[in-house]
Order: sequence, then structure tokens, then C-alpha cells
Amino acid sequence: MLSQIKVEEQIGGKIIHLRGKFTGGEETSELNSILKELAKVEKSRVIINMEKVSYLNSTALGVLISAHASFARNGGTVVLAGLGDSIQNLFMVTKLVLVFPIYKNLDEAIKSISE
Repeated sequence: MLSQIKVEEQIGGKIIHLRGKFTGGEETSELNSILKELAKVEKSRVIINMEKVSYLNSTALGVLISAHASFARNGGTVVLAGLGDSIQNLFMVTKLVLVFPIYKNLDEAIKSISE
């Protein structure tokens, strides 16, 4: 099976492209490992591109929240981009829109971390 996660270098930080469903299985563990590693770098900036994500469960949300806290402790930033309607609604209901900077698309997110 192809990985649901692709990490790309970007001026000013990294972009993590996610695809498919994140249900707390191997894909979520892989995302957690990647984010933990990137959070170790001081003032690290990461965009999580979610335009191809169809589902997140509570475990996956927990991984994102934990990453946000880890990055913040090291002066870094995690921003989200390209949330579909159902994922956007999930972030609204859980009030995570107040925690994460969320951008409509990848271009807007790239501009935000490049400034």
C-alpha cells in the first residue's frame, strides 16, 4: 500500500501532504512519528496539507493537538491547509479552529510561513 503521507521541503519549512483516512492505525502512527521528529527542530515550521484527507478520528486529532503543543514549546508553528467541508466542520465543532492557523489552500499557507 502506498503511504498516505508525503513530506516535502519548502522554503521556510516543510509541507506534509496527507491523503485518505486517518483512523488511528499505522497511518496515524506514521504521522505522529514524523511530527515528533520535526518538532525537535527549534522554530520549525510545518504545513499539513489536508486537501486529500477524507476522515480523521479522535486519535488523529490527538496527534495534531500534541504536535501543536510540541512545536509551540520549541518556538515552531503547525498550520493546516486545504480542509474539506467535513474536516473543516470537525475542526469547528471541536473548536480546534481556535488552536490551529487554518488556510483555505496550500498557497496561502506557504505565504504564511514564508513571512
